[in-house]
Amino acid sequence: MGTPDFAVASLEALVHAGYKVVGVVTAPDKPAGRGMKITESAVKKYAVEKGITVLQPVKLKDPEFLAALENLHANIQVVVAFRMLPEIVWNMPAHGTINVHGSLLPNYRGAAPINWAVINGEDTTGVTTFKLKQAIDTGDILMQQSMPIADNETATEVHDRMKIIGAALLVKTVKAMENGTLQSIPQIISEENKQAPKIFTKDCELNWNNGVIALYNRVRGLSSFPGALTQLEGKILKVYGSKPEPAKHEEIIGAVNTDGKTFLKYACADGYLHITELQIAGKKRMPIAEFLRGYQLGRM
Repeated sequence: MGTPDFAVASLEALVHAGYKVVGVVTAPDKPAGRGMKITESAVKKYAVEKGITVLQPVKLKDPEFLAALENLHANIQVVVAFRMLPEIVWNMPAHGTINVHGSLLPNYRGAAPINWAVINGEDTTGVTTFKLKQAIDTGDILMQQSMPIADNETATEVHDRMKIIGAALLVKTVKAMENGTLQSIPQIISEENKQAPKIFTKDCELNWNNGVIALYNRVRGLSSFPGALTQLEGKILKVYGSKPEPAKHEEIIGAVNTDGKTFLKYACADGYLHITELQIAGKKRMPIAEFLRGYQLGRM
């Protein structure tokens, strides 16, 4: 059960490990892009290539879907980057449902664990396999694998490494379950645990009253999707790359500095944040030098 590219890695790993995947549950096809062309999920595309049965329910409690799911006679279900499941679904197989989550639980429970780990400047994250139960991301931990986050890595780069690590951990988990050596550990959840809620527009906005490292981390944590946001002469900029310049200054917070050729930087609480890659509404994503060649301040 999964939809994006992150989930394909786990599905492919199960197939390559020799497990019989009797079916895939993924999001319905939907229009996407400028032409609003009907698009299939990454998981569906892979499943179709491999001849795996595909179910695409709009509602997970739909009787027709539940009957089709039960008819697959799965021993176990695996969830990777999918919707919250009702109990009638996750409790259906004899061995329950395993979730692959992109953090070291109980920290970073929620929809955007990779983004928030990078935004918060973490130097370590990881993957957890756990047994699904009703409250989101709270089930008993099965296995964990940690991984470092480099101080210049974006969320996308962490995502691309993590999906491989997560796929390998999933296969290891299923094999341990198969041979009876898997042991679960209850999560000890407290108010001190860091959260990973869904990213909203307000989370993408760069607040120049913050410190330069916090701003740099926010840009990294939102790149390449959905992108950090700021404004330049009244126009919205989506920021994909940046570089911190810690410095003492007396400039107005949020003031823009540029030589018109090679750099564009914003004054923040304790320095300047250089914008290195961006996109202005209606234009393509581009490095700063290319942007400045086409857009002179005061003429936008």
